[in-house]
Amino acid sequence: MPMINNSLKVVDLFAGCGGMSLGFIKAGFKIVAAYDNWPSAIDVYRKNFKHEIFLEDLKNPSIADKILKYYPDVIIGGPPCQDFSSAGHRNESLGRADLTISFANIICKIKPKYFIMENVERIQNSLAFGKIKEQFIKENYGLTSVVLDASLCGVPQKRKRFFLIGELQGSDDFLLGDLLSNLSKLPMTIHDYLGDSLGVEYYFRIPRSYNRRAIFSIYEPCVTIRGVDRPIPKNYKKHPGDLVSIGDNVRALSVIERSYIQTFPKDFVFEGSKTNLNLMIGNAVPVELARFVGEALNNYLSRKVI
Repeated sequence: MPMINNSLKVVDLFAGCGGMSLGFIKAGFKIVAAYDNWPSAIDVYRKNFKHEIFLEDLKNPSIADKILKYYPDVIIGGPPCQDFSSAGHRNESLGRADLTISFANIICKIKPKYFIMENVERIQNSLAFGKIKEQFIKENYGLTSVVLDASLCGVPQKRKRFFLIGELQGSDDFLLGDLLSNLSKLPMTIHDYLGDSLGVEYYFRIPRSYNRRAIFSIYEPCVTIRGVDRPIPKNYKKHPGDLVSIGDNVRALSVIERSYIQTFPKDFVFEGSKTNLNLMIGNAVPVELARFVGEALNNYLSRKVI
């Protein structure tokens, strides 16, 4: 059981349907409020959490004053990553990169003791990241930067994500030891996590390019869950890397099965259109990955208290 850290108030920005919130709750933290600008995701969030979530544009300069009313000790969040993602446009001029800067502006105005920002690995090469890092250093945050493979953090999915974690008046790399020392030796497979509950040994995932294989085994980590879900094309031809043929009891994963791969629990309530659910599930921080980071922070805090 994680140490319950009810003494610290946590606010989740860009909360989506709640993957990061739930992970931090499982790690022992208390979420006091959440914010997002997508009504469909907020509807799902409200069905699963008791604390409030607010529909707000986080680019609004006045938003920090609203958040400040909660006196947050910790602010967590995953600003939209499409402008940095290898699956997206990789174009910072499209506007979503501004939300990363908005996240930093909120942090630097409120000055919580800790913050955790999640994004894709590629963000480290962006102009926006250089700007926010300078902001945090100027405000005297000690920074821990790390790329985590979710399959080594309790998630049955090969998903690399970047975390920037700050401690006000702290030292750089303050949390690195806690994070790296708890990584699993072996990646978690779908079968490790879900057993035989899917009823198949192989599944189809539409590839970005037909130069890649599209059929995968449950005895390996799942490929990265994305915000799209397409059926098996009728004219699909077996790729040399495919483990079996389409006819060998192979199917695509359902929307809800994809949420399990993102480690949402089976009692988590998802309601809405298939398109919206796929997008919010694909964009979510895997629950157990968030829990892994939260527990590392909790371990660090427990030593500071002693």
